[in-house]
Amino acid sequence: MTDKNNSFGIKLTELLHEIYPDLDSDILASKVIDAFWPEGTHRRKRARAPGNNLWSEKDAVLITYGNSLVDGAHKPLDLLHDFLLARLKGVVNGVHILPFFPYTSDDGFAVTDYRAVNPQLGDWPDISRIASDFHLMSDLVLNHVSSQGTWFNAYRQGQPPYDRFFFEASPDDDLSQVVRPRTTPLLQEVETAHGPRHVWCTFSHDQIDLDFRNPEVLLEFLRIIRLHVDNGVRIIRLDAVAFLWKEVGTPSIHLPQTHAIVRLMRLLADFATETVVLLTETNVPKAENLSYFGNRNEAHAVYNFPLPPLILHAMMSGTAQYLNTWQSGMPPAQLGCAYLNFTASHDGIGMRPAEGVLPQEEKDKVIDTVRALGGLVSMRALPDGGEAPYELNTTYFEAMKRTFRGEDAHHIARFLCSQTIIMSLEGIPALYIHSLLGTPNDHEAVEHRGMNRAINRHRWDYPTLIEKLDDPSSTQSRVLSALSTRLKTRRQQPAFHPNATQFTLTLDDRVFGVWRQSLDRDQSIFALHNVSDEVVLIPITAINLIEDEDWHDLLTGEPIHATGPHIPLEPYQCRWIANRG
Repeated sequence: MTDKNNSFGIKLTELLHEIYPDLDSDILASKVIDAFWPEGTHRRKRARAPGNNLWSEKDAVLITYGNSLVDGAHKPLDLLHDFLLARLKGVVNGVHILPFFPYTSDDGFAVTDYRAVNPQLGDWPDISRIASDFHLMSDLVLNHVSSQGTWFNAYRQGQPPYDRFFFEASPDDDLSQVVRPRTTPLLQEVETAHGPRHVWCTFSHDQIDLDFRNPEVLLEFLRIIRLHVDNGVRIIRLDAVAFLWKEVGTPSIHLPQTHAIVRLMRLLADFATETVVLLTETNVPKAENLSYFGNRNEAHAVYNFPLPPLILHAMMSGTAQYLNTWQSGMPPAQLGCAYLNFTASHDGIGMRPAEGVLPQEEKDKVIDTVRALGGLVSMRALPDGGEAPYELNTTYFEAMKRTFRGEDAHHIARFLCSQTIIMSLEGIPALYIHSLLGTPNDHEAVEHRGMNRAINRHRWDYPTLIEKLDDPSSTQSRVLSALSTRLKTRRQQPAFHPNATQFTLTLDDRVFGVWRQSLDRDQSIFALHNVSDEVVLIPITAINLIEDEDWHDLLTGEPIHATGPHIPLEPYQCRWIANRG
């Protein structure tokens, strides 16, 4: 039984009653505590209060697969650790290693064993070593499991508790409202010990959706979180969490029980003695995405999903008009919350977050330009039976090769500008390894593996990569060197704290600009980004430089005179104009 005289016990039983109203909340609460705090562990006496001290301007995250670097001789996780220490120490302090478990498809997101590290990558001690040097993020793939994993095999054989682990429905059910990120049939018929059953597959027929209406499923994932935390993981990424709770006859996305489960996980994190940060992965339009902050009681951080398509459009079109309009309407993250800013990840560039922001004709131009570069487009099913573009498949570096007008000589400068924008914004920057390395599209991988997303999941031969990085004239060296310099500069600026004040500047449409001010109001930075191939002159009066301060560009060291007529921006130039630092 839980102690109902303490706030933790009260909140826990209330949440469990909200999720499972027909079950005994006290008994279930005891099971939750035993799952998350097994014998030998304990919780805080008081919850960790919401604040802005879980992160700082020094934070930046690398996104990578465990085997993005290979050499055929060493464990890929050892190569990754070597790369982090040799090339990224002082550049990033966090690393998101994408699913590092045994799997059958979707590059790790069809997990067969949640308690093991994929032996082709390494083992738990290799994970823990990386976690000892960098803030480690892991994936909690909690919506679905592999059709060939132990859980689903046990389900098919009718073995408890797994016989009630998976969501079943009937082809006769009304599933017309269900929101889908894919075009494959939602239900799959499988043979079980109890006869044929139709299981729910949000993503693919190798990824069978779990049934969180069974609390045993939730308890098992709490034990898995504990395993991650005990091995040094400090950021838990809740993969595809929006689809967690299903109900026939509803869209089965963002249902109240889903939010209640996130709140329950946040409650456990707030009482954990370890610092545990929850990040929700919800590739959906703005209002739906922001809902996962809750009332400062759900996710600590959410992906800033509109950034990839909006920055892509700005760089291709030469106008920041839509990016500016969207950013102007973005609220600051609540106390205790933060945005994770990115342009690229292991997935494609999601187009759903651009809904209601980019007009259809502008989205069409972006899609056509990506296709002209050899990029690919993945579709999703619509309720009316039609299809719509779900994501663009290309490396972000390759996408910067061309504008709506065609290719030009500004490829690298345009790309660096796109990445500098996410370093300047309120929130924590996260950079995909193939952005840091200026990796081109991998068409050979697409052909070999038969999936669009492989274009953006190149596996570098590590000796070849090192050779390129040691050659100052190579694309990889130029890109990594430039981005590393900017990230190192950024981490020294208090005005770039993830929760520092931000105001979107109204300037020339060719310029995306924000004003940042440190929490103690001592440092101001005017971050200006020319998204066009033209020289732009910004009147000095447009950014309100205080005259008795000494202003300079953090990126060039150039002094900026508050009484000068204007600030010039070369094509795709970025300026961080600061009074300190």
